[in-house]
Order: sequence, then structure tokens, then C-alpha cells
Amino acid sequence: MDEGYIAKCLDGDLLRNSLNKDLGFSEIDRFENIRRVAEVTKLFLNTGIICINAFISPTAEIRKLAKEIIGIEFFVEIYLSTSIETCEMRDPKGLYAKVRKGQLKNFTGIDAVFEAPESPNLLLDTAQISIEETIEKIYTFILPQIQY
Repeated sequence: MDEGYIAKCLDGDLLRNSLNKDLGFSEIDRFENIRRVAEVTKLFLNTGIICINAFISPTAEIRKLAKEIIGIEFFVEIYLSTSIETCEMRDPKGLYAKVRKGQLKNFTGIDAVFEAPESPNLLLDTAQISIEETIEKIYTFILPQIQY
């Protein structure tokens, strides 16, 4: 799938280990995490690089901030939905087990708020479709929206 575009994926774990390593998981820190990501995204977009962000953005307020910074004309919200049970089954880092044992606090969807997006541009239930199908659906949804 090479359409000749330059794209960069910004991943939550990647940025939490670099640019945002000074942030925790409090509500204020989550807000700042997404604010910084949105600012970096805006820099990429201003140079013609398509930016794909893979983050948990737990509240409508945080997503609104990101949309304002990035710009409504460039912001596309894709909600990859699944149940907590599915997340726990897929957890490669064992974080859900730590939360259940009380070893980790402020975990989205367990003891920290998660507000599902009310009207995302695309909603995919990843418990019902494979990773390959998810990627294909996102790709075919996004490609026609690219304007350069």
C-alpha cells in the first residue's frame, strides 16, 4: 500500500518513554500528554507528513483540545472499541493484572474515567474483526480524505 505519502505513527508508549516521560497518569498529566501529542502532530502536518496517533484519549474534553490544536480540517477520530474483558485478554504487559491486584492506579476504564467518543468519524469493534481487517478498514476510510 504505497500511495506516495509520507506518514508517521505516534504511539502512546513511544512518547511516554521519550517526550512525555515526565508525565504520570493523573487527569492533569493525561491532558498534558495529549496536548503535547497534538502540538507535535501539528508540526508534522505543517511539513506535509500525515500523522497517525495511537493513543488512549479518555475524555471528550481531551479529544476536543486535540482537535482544536491539530485543526478540524485535519482531525479524524477513529475509535477502536472493545470490551474491558478483551483488553485484559490481549494485555501483553500484564497491566490489567497489576490493576486488579491494586499495584497500579489511575488505569483508564478501571479506576480512571473513560468516555467513549459520541460521534467518531469511524468506529471499529476490534473484538469482532481481525487486526488485518481493522488496518484495511482504516486505510480505505482515510485514503480518500487526504488532501495535499
